[in-house]
Amino acid sequence: MAEFKLDASSSQCSARAGTLSINNKNIKTPVFMPVGTYGAVKTLSPNEVSSIGYELILANTYHIYLRPGIEILKKSKGLHNFMDWNGLILTDSGGFQIYSLKGLRKIQSDGAKFQSHLDGSMHKLTPENIIDIQRVIGSDIMMMLDVCPAGDESLKKWEKAVDLTSEWAKQAMQYLNNSQGIYDKEQLLVPIVQGGTNKELREKSANELLKLDASIYAIGGLAVGEPKENMLETVNLMDGLLPKNKPRYLMGVGTPIDLINNVFNGVDMFDCVMPTRNARNGQLFSSNGKINIRNSKYANDNTPIDNESKSPMSKQFTKSYLHHLFKTREVLGLRIATEHNLYFYYELMKIMREKIIADNFHEWRKKFIAKYERGENNG
Repeated sequence: MAEFKLDASSSQCSARAGTLSINNKNIKTPVFMPVGTYGAVKTLSPNEVSSIGYELILANTYHIYLRPGIEILKKSKGLHNFMDWNGLILTDSGGFQIYSLKGLRKIQSDGAKFQSHLDGSMHKLTPENIIDIQRVIGSDIMMMLDVCPAGDESLKKWEKAVDLTSEWAKQAMQYLNNSQGIYDKEQLLVPIVQGGTNKELREKSANELLKLDASIYAIGGLAVGEPKENMLETVNLMDGLLPKNKPRYLMGVGTPIDLINNVFNGVDMFDCVMPTRNARNGQLFSSNGKINIRNSKYANDNTPIDNESKSPMSKQFTKSYLHHLFKTREVLGLRIATEHNLYFYYELMKIMREKIIADNFHEWRKKFIAKYERGENNG
């Protein structure tokens, strides 16, 4: 059975270090999950991702359902085998992707009907069949189908999203408990708290989902255009509502400073496309702020990409060389930048855990943010 153990807590804030144990793997928290939407973390092999230290990645049910499709995954006996990944996989249910398909989808009381962005074919996801799909994928952590409105939607739409998400969550948990999995493994099912940045709706959503007694609770709808201060206020509210003895997963967030500030507020799990997507656009993260390697000032900079990084490539190659690779559109440049950013995010989570255990996270946080923001505009 899956278990979450709190290893340490900060005496000055809500930051915690824990261990999530599932399917013979122990995940140390706080943890960041690289995004492998289609079953691949772009430009890197599964072995390269695991060699950095990652044991948990995110894949997307909506996209994998459309390509390569469930029948192909059945033949491979799941996504782990299909992509040759020995770690754990969390699958997002696709609620965010479906809601993004404006004009191509219809949210109904029993599920979400949508038109494929690939070939125009019609599909429907329900609270039940999204579990069936994720069981075929074989993900270790399955997200429930939810309604994820934008940060600037009306209060009425936020309220409707909360009601429908709560109803679907009840149906999903009941279906999970009354049906059988495919593979001989445990698959956790995670409800998603919605409610925009409205305090009453967030409380309502959390209180309804807590009745399900899930193993993990997710906070959704906070990387969809709302002001940053509202996001932090909402997560702080969630810290007081969600169980202390279970992991909290903040979906789709975010920047290095976002990660630090939300660990401060008691979040344990994160995912975001930022380190990999920004890498492919020539932006590297470092403790001295961001490096925009396309800038002409790096053309003759023969210093290592980042002396402080644990990435072998960041020590091996110069900024000048990486600048050249991006200018000439060489794939190696994308690989170096992606590896660098994933190393940075992995080490950032590791350092936060160490500081929480040593009970000096609060002081470290202030120093790190001050140093990072000083270098923010020098990239």
